[in-house]
Amino acid sequence: MSNPHNPIVVHPDAETLGSAVAADIADRMSEKIAAGGRFLLGCPGGRSPQTTYAALADEAANRGLDLGSLVIVMMDDYLQEVDGGWDHIPADAHNSCRRFAREDIQAVLNRAVPEEHRVPDANVWFPNPADPSAYDGRIRDAGGIDFFIIASGAGDGHVAFNPPESPVDSRSRIVELAEQTRRDNLATFPDFPSIDAVPTHGVTVGIATIAELSKAGALVLVGADKQSAFGKLADGEGYDPSWPATVYRLIDGAVLHSDAAAAGDRA
Repeated sequence: MSNPHNPIVVHPDAETLGSAVAADIADRMSEKIAAGGRFLLGCPGGRSPQTTYAALADEAANRGLDLGSLVIVMMDDYLQEVDGGWDHIPADAHNSCRRFAREDIQAVLNRAVPEEHRVPDANVWFPNPADPSAYDGRIRDAGGIDFFIIASGAGDGHVAFNPPESPVDSRSRIVELAEQTRRDNLATFPDFPSIDAVPTHGVTVGIATIAELSKAGALVLVGADKQSAFGKLADGEGYDPSWPATVYRLIDGAVLHSDAAAAGDRA
C-alpha cells in the first residue's frame, strides 16, 4: 500500500512535473532568503531533474529571487584512480557531474537572473574524494539540506551512486559502482561507447546523508524506462535496501512526482 506520509502525484508530462517541483522549491527558497539565510538544494545529475532545473530558473526570474544565497549540493561524481588514490574525473568530461552542475544547473539558473543575483561558483558543492566523510559535516554545519531532489536508477534503484544493499546508516563515501548502475548510465550519458568506458568508482552522499540531513524533498521519475522504478517506489513503507531510492520515504512529507510515462498503466 502507498505510504500516507509520502504522497504520490502523477503529472501528464515531464514539463508539468518540473513546474510543480520547482514551484515548491521556490516557495521554500523565497521564505528562507527573505529571512536572510542560505538555501541548500540537494541536486542529482542525469535526465530526470532537468525539467525541474529549467522551471526553477523561470521561478527565479519571475519572483526576482537572489540566487546568491542558493547552495547547490551535488550528490556524486565519477572518479578516476590517481597515484594509488581517487580523484574526480576531468571537469570537462561528457559524464562529469562537475560539468553537469556547471552547465545544466548553475548556468541554467544564472541565465534567468541579473548578474548580481547569480549562484557563485563557491556555492556549488561536491564531496571531496580525499575526505568524503567531511561532506556530511559541511552540510550539517550549514544547517542541513532545505530540499533534496532525488532520482532513481531505472534498473537497480540506485540513488546517487549508492548501490543496492546500501545500509541505511551509510554516509558520504567512495563506492564501487554496481554493474546495473553502470548500464543505466549508458542511457544517461550516450557518449559512452560501451559499458567498458563507464568508470567503476564514484564518490557519493550516503543514505543517511540524505535521510538525516534533509528537511524536505521530492523524488522525480521521468520516462517510460522508469516504470519498473515507479512500481518499486510507489508501494511500501520505509527504506528498502534492495532499492536505495526508497530513501525518499525517510524524509517526512517527501512527494513522489512521476510523469505519465513513468507511471505507465497506473497513471
